[in-house]
Amino acid sequence: MNRPRNPAQIKAPLGAYHHAVEAPTGARTLYISGQVGVDADGNIPADARGQLEIAWANIRAILAEANMGIPDIVKVTTFITRQEDFAVHPAVRNEMLGDHRAAATAVAVSALATPELLVEVDVIAAASP
Repeated sequence: MNRPRNPAQIKAPLGAYHHAVEAPTGARTLYISGQVGVDADGNIPADARGQLEIAWANIRAILAEANMGIPDIVKVTTFITRQEDFAVHPAVRNEMLGDHRAAATAVAVSALATPELLVEVDVIAAASP
C-alpha cells in the first residue's frame, strides 16, 4: 500500500494532495504520458473543464488496462495554459480522485502541442505486486 508523507515540520498541503507518497518495495510502477482533452473521436472541448474530464477519463482507462485504479496514483502533474483555469483544475482533480490523495504539481505553461489544448495531465501510479 502506498504511504503518504506529510512531515509535521513543514506547512500542511495547501489543497487536496500529499507532500509525498512512498510506494512499497517491489511495487509495479506505471508512468502515464501526459493526457490531453481529446476524446476517442478526436473532439476537443473548448473549455478547460471539458478537457480535464476527458484527460482524466483517459487516465482511468489506462489505469484499468494495467489492472490499477485511482488508489494506485502516487503523483499527478497538471499543465495549464491559462492562469484562470487554476480555479478549475483542482475541482476536477478532486472529483476524479474522490477521497484519494496523491503528490501533486500544477504548472502554468505558455502552450501545449496544439493551440486548442488548454490542459495536460500526467500521472505516476504504483501498485503492490
